[in-house]
Amino acid sequence: MGNLRKKGITALKFVFSALLVYLVFTKVNIQEVWLIIKMVDPYLLTVSLILFVVSKLFAAFRLNLYFHELSLPIGQKSNLELYLLGMFYNLFLPGGIGGDAYKGYLIKKTFDVKTKSVVSVLLLDRLSGLCFICVYVCLIFLFLEHPLLKGYQMLSLPVLAIGLLVFWFINKKYFPSVFSVYWKSLGYSAIVQLTQLMSVWLLILAMGVESNILSYLFVFLVSSIVAVLPLTIGGIGSREVTFYYFSLWLGLDQDISITLSMMFFLISAFTSLWGIIYHFKKPILKNV
Repeated sequence: MGNLRKKGITALKFVFSALLVYLVFTKVNIQEVWLIIKMVDPYLLTVSLILFVVSKLFAAFRLNLYFHELSLPIGQKSNLELYLLGMFYNLFLPGGIGGDAYKGYLIKKTFDVKTKSVVSVLLLDRLSGLCFICVYVCLIFLFLEHPLLKGYQMLSLPVLAIGLLVFWFINKKYFPSVFSVYWKSLGYSAIVQLTQLMSVWLLILAMGVESNILSYLFVFLVSSIVAVLPLTIGGIGSREVTFYYFSLWLGLDQDISITLSMMFFLISAFTSLWGIIYHFKKPILKNV
């Protein structure tokens, strides 16, 4: 019964993703999108890909920081393999076991550790990444120039301060076993999201866009928050819809916005696809 329910939820997510993608592509000029893609600078695209990979490396280091606090002797090489496999499962096998669920399963199988502890650090890892997406949203919002936002930008500063205080409290109260690495993990999160922002910035330049760059970065960050919601498959559809409607609101080019969303997804998918290697050759969690 439980398995049937999971399949039903997955099927609904597929349908919802497809509907959202269809909705977006009925509102943009497909030929214009294709033209933008064909004109993308391959060198800037390559550097953008490299920066995205770097962001994922630091994300994996952050997660292993939490693992080591649980006295799990997982080496960085093994951890990177496990992280890449998790990325592959999250994106390409949505109907099967999720990436985080598989990481938790393999760690529990390999080490004598409480399930609650493993689940906690996997959840905290996600929250830490989300926290710094919100931080950069607030910082960029501060500098956005738009008639609708006039007089509201400074509100982002108290929101930022309160948000960081709340996240500190959550770490202190609900994740005491790994609180000793709070500041170091926060530093990793800052680097992860900054390198991803730089990756998207280069994507924007690769498409020949020279204006409203902060606005495009802002929309990207907002779409990243929306994509975290478990409503679609791998954020497909929800990210594009966010790009489309926020580009309308901020007066951005919708074709460029959708192309940017597509290009970022392709970079993410290309990187995640390499995890298939460890689907057949399972990571051995050892301190090497």
